[in-house]
Amino acid sequence: MMRSRCGFTVNAIFVTHWHADHFLGIFGLVQTMSFNGRTEPLTIYGPDGIHEFTGILKTVARFNLKFPLESVELAAGSWVRFDGYTVTAFAVSHGMPALGYVLEEDPRPGRFNREEAIALGVPPGPLFGRLQRGETIRLGAGESAREIRPEQVMGSARPGRKIVYTGDTRAIHDRIRDIARDADLLIHDATYDESEAERGAEFYHATARQAGEAATVLNARTLVLIHTSSRYPDAQAHISDAKSAFAGPVLAPDDRDMVEIPYRD
Repeated sequence: MMRSRCGFTVNAIFVTHWHADHFLGIFGLVQTMSFNGRTEPLTIYGPDGIHEFTGILKTVARFNLKFPLESVELAAGSWVRFDGYTVTAFAVSHGMPALGYVLEEDPRPGRFNREEAIALGVPPGPLFGRLQRGETIRLGAGESAREIRPEQVMGSARPGRKIVYTGDTRAIHDRIRDIARDADLLIHDATYDESEAERGAEFYHATARQAGEAATVLNARTLVLIHTSSRYPDAQAHISDAKSAFAGPVLAPDDRDMVEIPYRD
């Protein structure tokens, strides 16, 4: 985070499961936030064990924590509401209580039809903005007054963006179709290439080809491969395996790579 220069303005942490490479960094992160003078509460969300973990974090750290640290246990189907988006948990297959997450933005208003508004007698200016914000406006006075409703000048609502993050898991796309369908970005476990599919199943991980199959089944726009094993010198075989099952863009980003997620329209 320091190298990325993104600051430490974190308002929530979501844990997928209790393997050390997925939670040990929280100790240093929380301590850094405290040293930097944070006072706002921080909530850590996660599967069964999250309350115990947060208690240990408060006890073992042995420093003066300057902000409230809270925990919330999630299960498959649990959701957390934020300003403009929702994070929903789903169960994955990793040999222990483990979760993946869907981050989905709220629908956006439809496009404003300026010409139709003018044809209905709405003068350009502040009334346009009120209609775009969903307000019904009133034109004229007395018996000649009439209302203009937003649906008369606004198109259909447009979807926000949707990110699906599996965390560590075997292939599970058949069971998460409803919650994970139409992701703009699918971030999927791809620990092994296809030559080690049996090893992947044994250790509760997916192959890159399985990640590609998931992207196709879930109708994802872009696939990101993560958690590739260090036994591979690069991710080229993984990308090829994924592309054999998915026709869309496939990325195997390095740490701190930035991926732009455009709106579908």
